[in-house]
Order: sequence, then C-alpha cells, then structure tokens
Amino acid sequence: MVSFGDTRVLCNASVQEKVPFYVRDERPGEGWITAEYALLPRSTGDRTPRESVAGKIGGRTHEIQRLIGRSLRMAVDLRAIGERTITLDCDVLQADGGTRTAAITGAWIALHDAIAWLKNRKLISAMPKIEQIAAVSVGFYRGDPLLDLCYEEDREAGVDANVVMLGSGRFIEVQLTSEGRAFDKAELDELLDLARKGIGELWQLQREVIAAPLPA
Repeated sequence: MVSFGDTRVLCNASVQEKVPFYVRDERPGEGWITAEYALLPRSTGDRTPRESVAGKIGGRTHEIQRLIGRSLRMAVDLRAIGERTITLDCDVLQADGGTRTAAITGAWIALHDAIAWLKNRKLISAMPKIEQIAAVSVGFYRGDPLLDLCYEEDREAGVDANVVMLGSGRFIEVQLTSEGRAFDKAELDELLDLARKGIGELWQLQREVIAAPLPA
C-alpha cells in the first residue's frame, strides 16, 4: 500500500503465463505489462459507484490505466520477463488528490516484487535491470508552488501537473494544464524542478522498500 498524505492506493501484481494476441503475433518472445485502476466506492467524499456495476469504464479510468501501463513498461526490457503478462491492479482505498501518481509509484514496487518472484522461482534465468519509476503532482496554489497537491489544493490550483520520471532523470510523461490563467516557461521550469526534487525522495523510499527480503 502506498500513501501520499491522505491518499492511499493498494497495488498488486499478478503474473500470467500468456500475453495478448497482438503482442504474441507482432513481438514474439516479449512479455507485457498492463494495469487496472479503480476508485473504491467509499474512497471519495460522496460514494463513487463501481464502474463494473455500471457496465462501462469511464474515460478518466481508461486514461489513468493507460498511463500506469505505459509508464511501467518503460521500467524493464519486456524480453527479460518472457512471454508473460504482469497486471498491476491499483485500487484507491482513500482519495485526496494525486491518485494516479501514487498508483504509479506503488505499482513500480509491485512490479519489482513480481519480477523478483519470477527470478526466485527460476522462471527467468536472471534478474533484469529494472529502472525506477515514480510520479508526483505539482502546482501553483494561491501563487505558491506546491508539491503533491491534496484534493482541495488541486481543485483551486491555477496551474497543476502530474509528472512521471525514470530513475535516469528522464521524463516519461508531463500532464500540465492551467485554469484561469496562463503560465510562462519560468513557472514551468519551477514546477519541473520541484517535481524532480519530490520524485527523488520517492526513489529513495522505493529503494528502502525493495531492499527488504520478499516473503516466501
């Protein structure tokens, strides 16, 4: 479970000995990493109906699932896991802003543990290099740059962004929008520098978690 303030997301990884047909046909020998994301009904102030009961997944959920999946696929050479699918389930237990960034950061740990599980059971010959991935939100709230905005801050932010980065310092995604006012390059640079600082702290926390031995 990953916590960003009062946001809490439970991240699990499941390994299946198959890949989607389009991966098998177009890139034989490669594995696949995908994600599912859900807000549980009482994770928000007002009850959020389960999308499975409604019979369709909303556009926001689709967007976040795709973001998590494509971010985590950057972490590892997909050939290293063989023709397997690792599905990352990210269930939001409590939402107070930044659920997608918390999900990405926690899902990376779940992905690392799943690959280590494969290695420990000799299902892959060697532990591949897994590049760290973490994400955080930043924004200007009442004129001040803030890291990891809560719901109230995010709702009132004039400019806010979600930033996803590799451990090498390169960006995977920057989702940045303004509401009510435009921003200049100096402000953009200020937010990206703040995000880089926060993500650096998250990388350190990730390293501390994965240093612990896996359960049997």
